[in-house]
Amino acid sequence: MFEQLKEWDRELFVYLNGLGIEGLDSFWIFVTQEETWIPLYIIMFILIFVVYKFKKALVVTAFFLISFLLTFGLTRIIKATVARARPNNVESLKEVIRILQEPTYYSFVSGHTSTSMAITTFIVLMLRHRFKWIYIFYIWPILFATSRVYVGVHYPLDLAAGALLGVIIAYFCYLVCLKVLAKNSFKDL
Repeated sequence: MFEQLKEWDRELFVYLNGLGIEGLDSFWIFVTQEETWIPLYIIMFILIFVVYKFKKALVVTAFFLISFLLTFGLTRIIKATVARARPNNVESLKEVIRILQEPTYYSFVSGHTSTSMAITTFIVLMLRHRFKWIYIFYIWPILFATSRVYVGVHYPLDLAAGALLGVIIAYFCYLVCLKVLAKNSFKDL
């Protein structure tokens, strides 16, 4: 059963990766770089301080960072434990896929997807009461994840598992953050 799932995952990856258009390569390489999204991170921090008073904003910011760090750390542990080779490092795939990047570390789960989903989900949960449009931020992890297949470094299952991991950690951090904010010491801050 597990081998069949891996085979379907490989086939779906080859199909999706094969949809790539050479004229869009530079766009997807740009999208897949973490530095590209720094302005979005800055907007997220600004919105936290717009919605919450200073000390509460510091608490929310701390949990924002905690959600990122927990997701990043757990992703690294899962990658080292599962040790799934990236598609770009599988000899039998090199001739049939488009490879635009060549990282060598393990594939499962996608760190780009898990951390971007964690950050986005946490921000959406914390700010949705104030900004109904905040859900548009989910465009970022969707593009980020899509870019990983396009550049040839992640299977679709890596992305799905990474997204699930990020959402779970973000929701946990959100619940803990709410409890901390509800404490008496933060009532009037």
